[in-house]
Amino acid sequence: MKVFFLRIYDIYQFSLRFWKEAFLPPYEYKEVFNQFFEVGIKSLSIISLTGFITGLVFTKQSRSSLAEFGATSWLPSLMAIAVLRALAPLVTALIIAGKVGSNIGAEIGSMRVSEQIEAMEVSSTNPFKFLVVSRVLATTCIVPVLAIYMGFIGLLGAFVNVYNNEQTSFVSFFQQAFMKITFLDLFTLVLKSAIYGYTIGMAGCFNGWYADQGTVGVGRAANMAVVVSMFLIFIEEMLIVTLINNYR
Repeated sequence: MKVFFLRIYDIYQFSLRFWKEAFLPPYEYKEVFNQFFEVGIKSLSIISLTGFITGLVFTKQSRSSLAEFGATSWLPSLMAIAVLRALAPLVTALIIAGKVGSNIGAEIGSMRVSEQIEAMEVSSTNPFKFLVVSRVLATTCIVPVLAIYMGFIGLLGAFVNVYNNEQTSFVSFFQQAFMKITFLDLFTLVLKSAIYGYTIGMAGCFNGWYADQGTVGVGRAANMAVVVSMFLIFIEEMLIVTLINNYR
């Protein structure tokens, strides 16, 4: 029990330090933009493939259920609601947690056990600002962009299926799709994605920062970064959906 509360205190101190360092100069602009590239551009291929397949498969599965009621015309609206409200931010966050979160945990963890972080401190560089703040800012800012992109790609996948069956035009499909989408839906998408991105960045950096026991600790840090971030993402999804539904 004592170890548990000490860990909670470490998390509190780590989060507090991040918010202090994030707003104090000097700012590591170069490293932040480098992490934008690492998190965003290098994830586009897997996000594109996953988004397209998700939209295509979800539409194929939904078609049979709606066809029983003669309501296949609702598919564009259904897909827009499903993709933008839930699938895009959640699936994007899970992909980034697995791909980027583990990489962050392993990278910072290896620097910790090889004493590179201590060397940065000796050379009058702020390792926390350079390593942690830049990565958390990058995941927080880029995950919403990737989620919006994945939502569009997912709708393209849905359009392919609808076009093959009903010959619905591209313009008509997206007009029907966005009939039921409100500003609240788009705001929720961005809000959820930003929170998920912050969670992924903090989980990866925290576990890497406190890694120990050599290479075993590095592997454990990478694994815990993924497990913890995914666990927290599902809890946040439940809380945010419950909160937002009270305002609909």
